[in-house]
Amino acid sequence: MRFTKMHGLGNDFVLVNCFKEEVEEPSKLATKICDRNFGVGADGLVLILPSQLDEADFRMRIFNPDGSEPEMCGNAIRCFARYLFERGLTDKLNINVETLAGIIKPQLIVNNDKVELVKVDMGEPRLKRSRIPMVGEEQDQVVGAEINVAGQEVEVTCVSMGNPHCIIFVDDIKKAPVEELGPKVEVHDAFPEDINVEFIEVVNDTEIEMRVWERGAGVTLACGTGACASTVACILNNLTANKLTVHLLGGDLVIEWDANNNHVYMSGPATEVFTGDWKL
Repeated sequence: MRFTKMHGLGNDFVLVNCFKEEVEEPSKLATKICDRNFGVGADGLVLILPSQLDEADFRMRIFNPDGSEPEMCGNAIRCFARYLFERGLTDKLNINVETLAGIIKPQLIVNNDKVELVKVDMGEPRLKRSRIPMVGEEQDQVVGAEINVAGQEVEVTCVSMGNPHCIIFVDDIKKAPVEELGPKVEVHDAFPEDINVEFIEVVNDTEIEMRVWERGAGVTLACGTGACASTVACILNNLTANKLTVHLLGGDLVIEWDANNNHVYMSGPATEVFTGDWKL
């Protein structure tokens, strides 16, 4: 099976072109191929598929290293879009991609036939408690809610970008308990589908520092949907402007929550690492 390794700010993926390759058990393949000791090593397996929807050009499926299938991944879809264009699967600069989170729309910024940047219309944030989803009495926004985690009261703001996110604000990102608190919040009873956990330090009106514990993957260097959800959370808490530079361990993303159409836009790079063959 031919594959391509790519990353978005260090959040890395194994991409497989399913127009040419057949993947019968993607969950099992993901656990093997994503293993950093015995496999290629990645934060996820991404399948490039035809879409059966009239309004979509392609379909993206992604599988975590534990075999679970999340609804969406912001860094993966930038890699996905670059792969499509540079492999000649499309000549469009604006692509409609079918995902479990709905139709996502990446836009390619191209120079000399090379993709320099990918800007993605991530759609509207889902703010109601039931749409995150989060148990409890329905609310239009979950801002400053408290949950008890192993005897500790933790204040959270929750947002869905098609996949669920729990944002925790900290004073010092270097001391954020990502590996200690992250896995406990991920599987907390308040979140019936588990949740991604972002720790945020607000630097100023236009910049934040973010660390992430990803559902099904653990600590990663970047999370695109997490950066979008964190930007929304900052705005809901009146901490920042509507357009932010999000500093992650792997680099920076620019996120904007457009007040005119309520859509969130993410801009960032996608990088190819290598192509190889996997023995099935």
